[in-house]
Amino acid sequence: MALFRKKTPLTEEGPMDLDAVMKKYDQESNVRIWEGKPKIVVTCILAAFSIFCIYVTLFASWLEELRLTSFVAFIVFLGYLVFPARKGVQKVNYLPWYDVVLMIVGTASFLYFTFNALTIIQQGSNFQWYQIIIGIIGILSLAEVCRRSVGLPILIVAACFLIYALIWGLSNPSLWGKLNYSVRYLFYSKEGILSTPINVCSKFIVVFIIFGAFLERTGIADFFIQIANSLVGRFSGGPAKVAVVASALEGMVSGSSVANTVGSGAVTIPLMKKTGYKPEFAAAAEASASTGGQIMPPIMGAAAFLMADYVQLPYSQIVVKAILPAVLYFAGIFISVHLEAKKQGLRGLTKDELPRLLPLLKKTYLLLPLVMLIYLVGTSQRSIQYAAALSIIACIVVSLFNKGNRITPKRLLEALAAGGQGTITVAAACGVAGIIAGTITMTGLANMLINGILALAGNTVIIALFLTMLCCIVLGMGVPTTANYCIMAATCAPILVRMGVPAVAAHFFVFYFGIVADLTPPVALAAYAGAAIAQANPMKTALTATKLAIGAFIVPYIFALNPAMLLIDTGVGEVILIAITSIIGIFGVSSALEGYLLRDMPWYQRILSLAGGLLLIYPGIVTDLIGLALVAIVVILQIISRQRTPRVAA
Repeated sequence: MALFRKKTPLTEEGPMDLDAVMKKYDQESNVRIWEGKPKIVVTCILAAFSIFCIYVTLFASWLEELRLTSFVAFIVFLGYLVFPARKGVQKVNYLPWYDVVLMIVGTASFLYFTFNALTIIQQGSNFQWYQIIIGIIGILSLAEVCRRSVGLPILIVAACFLIYALIWGLSNPSLWGKLNYSVRYLFYSKEGILSTPINVCSKFIVVFIIFGAFLERTGIADFFIQIANSLVGRFSGGPAKVAVVASALEGMVSGSSVANTVGSGAVTIPLMKKTGYKPEFAAAAEASASTGGQIMPPIMGAAAFLMADYVQLPYSQIVVKAILPAVLYFAGIFISVHLEAKKQGLRGLTKDELPRLLPLLKKTYLLLPLVMLIYLVGTSQRSIQYAAALSIIACIVVSLFNKGNRITPKRLLEALAAGGQGTITVAAACGVAGIIAGTITMTGLANMLINGILALAGNTVIIALFLTMLCCIVLGMGVPTTANYCIMAATCAPILVRMGVPAVAAHFFVFYFGIVADLTPPVALAAYAGAAIAQANPMKTALTATKLAIGAFIVPYIFALNPAMLLIDTGVGEVILIAITSIIGIFGVSSALEGYLLRDMPWYQRILSLAGGLLLIYPGIVTDLIGLALVAIVVILQIISRQRTPRVAA
């Protein structure tokens, strides 16, 4: 997608280069510069890859090893074509000779497997030395693509696990024996690179990435921002509320925290600053809301597709279970920005600054592809990849009615190319995540980790949850959510399941805490990207974003301890009750953290509000009644305090 991004004016001080922000905080945006005929050639190759992926996932009935190795071969080839060896100023239309060599040998290693798949499957463990060398070249070439497109952190994790396997983890006495076994397991079997992550990526994720590229070209992102402006822009602190609503809507079609932050933040952050929000708060509000895009149905982040495969549930059920936690997450941020606006006495947008609602309503047809996707996935009438493909066609049809964003043949080619380019990063991360998960499995390290954490936690589930949270956040620092989830699904999720947590709740738990790593210091990429746009202090922004996203730190504990929030073993009446009490609870928690409700809250009211909010979020009649009483006491005390000493508006 970065191949087609343009410079956009962002701040009152002058124009800001979106590319510069994206390249600094989003590894995926550091691409080669192609112009003229070379750009046309590269665009056509990327578009051809997208068409290949759509064809294979919808129509081809190839042997799985053949399908997966050809997919990874494409990823390696395109990875060296699109991503340079290092950041910095790139020469136009320049591909160095060493990248050509790496591209050829890396692609050839996977194509060797493709064209000899049946022979390799039938030969068992009798591998020749040159086959091991080919496997090593394939693993290293994919790792280099991952370094260029994703970054070093995930490779450091993979390297640590591989070093452990080659020195201590395997029983074979010789280094060559250990290397031989490792390559056979990680390259030639379906337990390493070709395991669940890359399989799900090639079957499901790639089609949704392409769908997102097409949906982006219909102008729906701008439509979401204008709709949000029209709905909440006029209220106190309107621009911040616009950021929350727009990011929640955009989250339905995009799963990248940094891309969401930069995309909508280019509009909302300057407006928030203009209204009176501090730069750090403005950037934090956008970053925390944008990060929530990965937990917002119906598309969510790419890891949601992996979760469906790991827990053996239809994707439509994963989406339904994610609704209430996602609503609570965004409700917490919305309430916090509202209370901050009231606390600071901030205004909303004026009538002249708001878009007219009637012209916007005429553009609601832009939502038809999304509506079609939700219907097809929800009713299970079609496979999810088939539903995404039909929604792509719907995007093209819908664009014909929107003159400014009509998908012409040129834009069609660009959308396919953007989808192909977006797939490289996710697939590379999935491939390396497969290596990590495979290493953990082949060395038996998973059982050692499980036994270690069980020994520390004893029979106390809350301690196991806390230790798992720390693992997810630390591992998620700079590691993509998809890869983070794959690793935690192989290591920590089984621990929680053994402790009695339902499998779905355990996987949602590690999924959530892998995502919030984008907000938590010291490596809070989404928060730092927002800070760059707001020209704010990065660390203060990250800390503020962590506070605003408190729902993502509380809700996972609640549904892990009581899975009713994930609609497990619940009825309609209970779901409605849980939704109402949880939203009141998140209101109590947010007001306690903000230190303001109707007036500034003294310390004891903040404690009462926090305790009451947490009790309300936890499903249960007794906890709900106690929590409601505590929050009600705080509200009454605030009303009495305001009546006695009315607050002068800022």
